[in-house]
Amino acid sequence: MRRAHVAPADPGLAELAPDQRLRRLELTVTRRLNGLLHGQYRGLLPGPGSEPAGSREYRPGEDEVRRMDWAVTARTAVPHVRQVDADRELTTWLLVDGSASMEFGTAELDKRELAVAAVAAVGFLTAGVGNRLGAQVLRADGVRRFPARSGRTHLLALLRTLLAAPRATAPADRAGRGPAEGLPDLADGLDALHRIANRRGLVVVVSDFLDGLPDDPDEQAPWERTLRRLAARHQVLAIEVTDPRELELPDVGLITLVDPETGRCREVSTSDCRLRERYAQAAAAQREQVQKALRRSGATHLPLRTDGDWSADIVRHVHAQRRLAAAPAGQRRGGVA
Repeated sequence: MRRAHVAPADPGLAELAPDQRLRRLELTVTRRLNGLLHGQYRGLLPGPGSEPAGSREYRPGEDEVRRMDWAVTARTAVPHVRQVDADRELTTWLLVDGSASMEFGTAELDKRELAVAAVAAVGFLTAGVGNRLGAQVLRADGVRRFPARSGRTHLLALLRTLLAAPRATAPADRAGRGPAEGLPDLADGLDALHRIANRRGLVVVVSDFLDGLPDDPDEQAPWERTLRRLAARHQVLAIEVTDPRELELPDVGLITLVDPETGRCREVSTSDCRLRERYAQAAAAQREQVQKALRRSGATHLPLRTDGDWSADIVRHVHAQRRLAAAPAGQRRGGVA
């Protein structure tokens, strides 16, 4: 068993109407991330530009030598530099995991609520004139798609849908029978995203990344290859959502663990210290397996915990990425993961 399924940790928040929850979430995000929501170039994708836009003659004292277009220079015998379109019009694609494993939480937020908070933060941080945001949400009843559009209204509609979506649970008649056939998984969502994200931009995947994780740590997860293909063209940010009870068990006596993906149950005694140690070791190995898969794929890893200060973690990540973008090329090669 990977985790126990419990009710949301904050029933007061869950009982609020979607519009009330949306207003509270927007206020929280804008207040906590206020220092990052400034200026024309706000966003999670810093830098002067990425899309090729031709070449022009080199201007001594103004242009960087590392942007020399050597092919054009050799052909014309006149020094030229590459031009790129500035990242002022950024397209951000979100893939949000809404599977049953995200319906778990023992802290102030559950994993699904933390995922929505992360989506809100990404949406407001990448909002700007001309910037567009699209999303695909993996749910138990299929994939909900949102085309890439700009504007606060579009972002709020996405957040409202995430907050109002029915919670995914493992049906009682599926208990012990394994995952349901035909339901979309993380690999399916990444494949679909790879087909529609044509122009270079930012891809953000919000998940616990436990979907299809093999028992053998040397084997690749089914979603790793497509994530690597996305990272070859886009900047990919993998937001890993976890709960403290997925990492260690408290000593609370006899409990029933339920796998929300399959409905399988098992009773265990948490008074057994050896069981708690084995659980913690297996959980640590599992998280390390996810981290290695994300690192091999070339994605930037941002871990968020339901018992942590998610806004502070996002702020630290954004500042680290901006420092990395401003660093010399030699330092960037060994930069922040």
